[in-house]
Amino acid sequence: MSLVRSKDGIIDLDAPLAASAWHHIGNKTATNTMLEAASTEKIQSWINKCLADVYSNLLIRDQKADERWAALLQKQEEKIQIEKECVTVKKHKDDFMLLTASTVGMDPWVLEVHNFYKAMILDEVDAKRATSTASASTPALRSSTLSPSSLRSKQMGIGDASPSETRDEAMPLLPFNEEQGILGYSIHEFNGASFSGAVFNLSTTIVGAGIMALPASIKMLGIVPGILMIVLVAFLTEASIDMLLRCSHEGEITSYGRLMGNSFGRWGRIALQASVVINNLGVMIVYMIIIGDVLSGTSTNGVHHRGVFEGWFGSQLWNSRPVVLLATTIFVFAPLVSFKKLDSLKYTSAISVALAVVFVVITAGIAIVRLIQGTAEIPKLFPKIDENNSIWELFTAVPVLVTAYICHYNVHSIDNELEDRTQTKPIVQTSLALCSTVYVATGLFAYLLFGEGTLSDVLANFDSDLRIPFSDVFNDVVRVSYVVHVMLVFPIVFFALRLNFDGLLFPTSGHISLDNRRFTIISISLLVVIYLAANFIPSIWDAFQVTGATAAVLIGFIFPAMIILRDSYGVATKRDKILAVTMIVLAVLSNLVALYTDALNIIYRKAEV
Repeated sequence: MSLVRSKDGIIDLDAPLAASAWHHIGNKTATNTMLEAASTEKIQSWINKCLADVYSNLLIRDQKADERWAALLQKQEEKIQIEKECVTVKKHKDDFMLLTASTVGMDPWVLEVHNFYKAMILDEVDAKRATSTASASTPALRSSTLSPSSLRSKQMGIGDASPSETRDEAMPLLPFNEEQGILGYSIHEFNGASFSGAVFNLSTTIVGAGIMALPASIKMLGIVPGILMIVLVAFLTEASIDMLLRCSHEGEITSYGRLMGNSFGRWGRIALQASVVINNLGVMIVYMIIIGDVLSGTSTNGVHHRGVFEGWFGSQLWNSRPVVLLATTIFVFAPLVSFKKLDSLKYTSAISVALAVVFVVITAGIAIVRLIQGTAEIPKLFPKIDENNSIWELFTAVPVLVTAYICHYNVHSIDNELEDRTQTKPIVQTSLALCSTVYVATGLFAYLLFGEGTLSDVLANFDSDLRIPFSDVFNDVVRVSYVVHVMLVFPIVFFALRLNFDGLLFPTSGHISLDNRRFTIISISLLVVIYLAANFIPSIWDAFQVTGATAAVLIGFIFPAMIILRDSYGVATKRDKILAVTMIVLAVLSNLVALYTDALNIIYRKAEV
């Protein structure tokens, strides 16, 4: 407020203040100060509130960040665990590939390193087995998971490995039943193939398409020489298989290919594999030709022989040879060849052998009835040699007889699946005795039944009047039963074909059973080739002449004789070596003559056309 002054400018302290003059001293400043104080308090409260909100938000944000980090870490831990599991699985797969890798042609220093890591892997497996609680119920993991004999000798030290540690080219794709894995995991024990199952599998390998050409062989040779040749080839086959098994057991070898590789190096193994591929490919083409002949019909020397479907439904597009073979390939062969273990086919093998016996029994029964009735032709006991039939023609029957007994490529597969390997020899002898009986009965009675009209594929003869009651029914039963037999034999032979073909293409890769993509592609490719060839090759006799005189004779006689003559394992006796030389000389001479005669026949047939 302001003071009252007199006129002369003197301040009168006692004078009352003028009302109009009354006002607060520094009103604006005071008001502003008061307002500022209120504003400051409000701002302060706002600031405090903001700080509280910020702090609260920071706490919430930190909490959410912690939660996000925890979730992220959890995911990372799960991802790391998955990566660890993938690395572990890959390591086990790589370990198994290393254990089964081929060492043929490997540099000595690389071989030493290979064996060093091989020993480390097996030591790791032993350590896992020792600490596993399930080890008490899982006997001898090493001998169960890997090749039964490759680890039996335990040749895993530095520098003590030998070429015998090559990849199994003809062992079972999986010689055990597995549940979890291969190295260091629990497995379902595979107790070995049974004696009967092994006999059926080997017999199925032997009794294949060759049986259909045996009657024509006996027609060419005569009954006495024909039966003697069947028995002789059986004895030589038993001797050659015995040579292979004795060398294999002595050297702890699990495959024919490995045995050839040990004896003659990389090229020996390749020669064996190539021979198996050629032989088995030719045999399975013959199987398809037989199926086509029986179901769709065939023509020989201008005469048409009706097939089963053609006889039942007439000539239709759906029962033509290409369509029937395609349907058989897709719906029968494809499922059967998908098995990865030979023992899985023991039941189909038993059925196939039974069907072959049915064929023999019916054929024998019809022939005996015809003989009793006196309507059968008088057979010739010995070959007829004249200007039309030279002695050289007789040699063309040799490749057929050789092919009929070829089973060497599956002997090791069966041997590997046996718990007691001493059973292999009696299994081979039992199978050969059974098959020889079937061969003699089939050749003899079919020749008695059809005489000089016996065709190279005797099934094609079963479309005519057998001159007995219910002739048509017996014809169809014989043909259908044997076609089913051939269908069930197919996967047994295909097993060895696929394995050896894979060994030729991928010699250093792991076992084909470990790579489903490779397994599928190779299987499909081989089926396609077999199907196409069966539609263009006219006769099973032509196919037998090529495969029997080349690949079959190498697999069955020449290679086993060469192995026993090399005698890398010191098991050969003087008798073995004499027999080996005899087999080589007989095989080479007879099959060269057969090839020469067949070539001349082909040339003459083309000239006549």
